[in-house]
Amino acid sequence: MAAATDIAAADLRALVRDFAAREVAPMAARTDREHRFPEEAIARAAELGFLGITIPDEYGGAGMGHVAFATLIEEIARVCASTAVIIDVHTSVGMEPILLFGTEAQKQQWLPRMAAGEVLGAFALTEPGSGSDAAALRTTARRSGEGWVIDGSKIFITNLGRAGSYIVMARTAESTGGGSGISAFIVPADARGLKCGEPFSKMGLNGSPTGELHLDGVEVPADALLGEEGRGFSIAMAALDAGRIGISAQALGLAQGALDDALAHVQERQQFGKRIADMQGIQWMLADMATQVEAARLMTYRAAELCDAGQPFTREASMAKLFSTDTAMRVTIDAVQLLGGYGYIEEYPVARRMRDAKAAQIYEGTNQVQRIVIARHLLR
Repeated sequence: MAAATDIAAADLRALVRDFAAREVAPMAARTDREHRFPEEAIARAAELGFLGITIPDEYGGAGMGHVAFATLIEEIARVCASTAVIIDVHTSVGMEPILLFGTEAQKQQWLPRMAAGEVLGAFALTEPGSGSDAAALRTTARRSGEGWVIDGSKIFITNLGRAGSYIVMARTAESTGGGSGISAFIVPADARGLKCGEPFSKMGLNGSPTGELHLDGVEVPADALLGEEGRGFSIAMAALDAGRIGISAQALGLAQGALDDALAHVQERQQFGKRIADMQGIQWMLADMATQVEAARLMTYRAAELCDAGQPFTREASMAKLFSTDTAMRVTIDAVQLLGGYGYIEEYPVARRMRDAKAAQIYEGTNQVQRIVIARHLLR
């Protein structure tokens, strides 16, 4: 199997689909059932160059853009959303802030190892008291000698305990509004005083460890500061813009997988002497599902294309995230309905897909927040 670094963008989908079928799909049910981190799949993804897909080749990456990134996440989420979100968070909010805002020394220190899969990335913005109101965070970083000391707690951290680095947002000055006074830091997982809580027991995405990150007097050197002091909130928002392309692609993959399951079932299932696929009511459900999936695909890849072209894409990323994740929820629910009783039991993947889809409407900015972002852009 060729690696991403050796393959044309046009052939990437076939490569990722083959990887997903061979390495991810056979373990997907176990990953969910046992709340098991998909180590083998992540290791193989690293070997294929997938963990550095958006990182330039001078830092050991595949040198592809966000269209390729969306393709990667869609195809993996089509069979296992847990595996997809691990790679998504690592690639987008885990690495992209370093690529966009890091010094050359920071890029050389972190990106080659992250692209190779030696270090998994994570992003620590949300706190127990600040979710959608991210600017209200209370974690602090104070100067100490030649470095910084960070104190606080973060919550709902993806890749918790598996990450080798965390992009941590902390308050370095009093706020004057608009997210001011917040700075970004690259904190290694082995930093003294950094502790991971037990992973949460979640409704879905059970192979992706999520939980609380505690920073108790964590000392980091001066060069752990990412970007300019006080610019952390804008760094976080830029990371989330690109991250929403990944979440849109994850939701798209979930919806497409559910549609695939439904199509296979209705063409086999016989009732009243004929396939249920031949019943108009069923056909209309399938038509609506397919139309929603295709619209989500167009919106997701449009946002990715704008990002790759260096054009503004915040509004389009929020629209894609809003529509794709709502589509994933609708389509997975409809797939469960089309499978009837079989859809409700865990032996079939549509139940897992429905549970996994719900999270996509919540993280990387709830869909209510996406509506605020979109409206602000419309009313400028």
